Amino acid sequence: MTRDALLTVDNLSMRFGGVVAIDDVSFTAYGHEITAIIGPNGAGKTTVFNCLTGFYRPSGGRLALNRDGKSLRLERLKGHRIVRDAGVVRTFQNVRLFAGMTVLENLVVAQHAVLTRASYYNFGGLLGLKSYRNAERAAIGRAREWLDRIELTARADEPAGNLPYGAQRRLEIARAMCTGPRLLCLDEPAAGLNPHESADLARFLVAIRDRFSIGILLIEHDMSVVMGISDHIIVLNYGQKIADGAAAEVRHDPTVIAAYLGEEEDG
Repeated sequence: MTRDALLTVDNLSMRFGGVVAIDDVSFTAYGHEITAIIGPNGAGKTTVFNCLTGFYRPSGGRLALNRDGKSLRLERLKGHRIVRDAGVVRTFQNVRLFAGMTVLENLVVAQHAVLTRASYYNFGGLLGLKSYRNAERAAIGRAREWLDRIELTARADEPAGNLPYGAQRRLEIARAMCTGPRLLCLDEPAAGLNPHESADLARFLVAIRDRFSIGILLIEHDMSVVMGISDHIIVLNYGQKIADGAAAEVRHDPTVIAAYLGEEEDG
């Protein structure tokens, strides 16, 4: 089966003064796959995400997202265009919901770009134009579909900040999915979850990959999640790539074992 390259990272470098956070890193993430980036704390994983999603302008390198037959250079796009044009969205290590908004409102507000265009940049919304009303109905419908998927329909009108932590994690991922991404970047989505919640999260991510045929780029320290669901794993250490391959290959790579996974047990 042919693997279609979704994201191609070539010779990515990121320097902060004299500190080299990312040093000439190259890798490919494929469509319809879950690609994990792992490594010790300080390895540069989140810096890679920040470069991909427009929070940092790379010091060097090429970041190409393939969409609809076009190659979009992410390092040349502003942050809002990375989401809008390239379809690259992310979550963060710490949950960043709008805690005072309802659960439903968090999913609707994620679709603000579509609603803004439909309202002719708010003018149509003020006048109640049909195009805006239709777009608003579609946005609410999409939000309710995601509430069903994450089993939060009964809590749609509650403040998001009242949800248990694991439910907030699922809601944050659903909010990202409401934008219709091509590449979903998740920064430690299992952080703070118990083993049962982590297992549920893993099944949820596999279901997203299979149902929506998107690429998922995952930073995660929970090796049970990483090894259980990843089609492809990249390992960083001190800002450099030290391994790149399938889970079985990475698990037994001596360099990875020494740098991150610990000593390999006999047998």
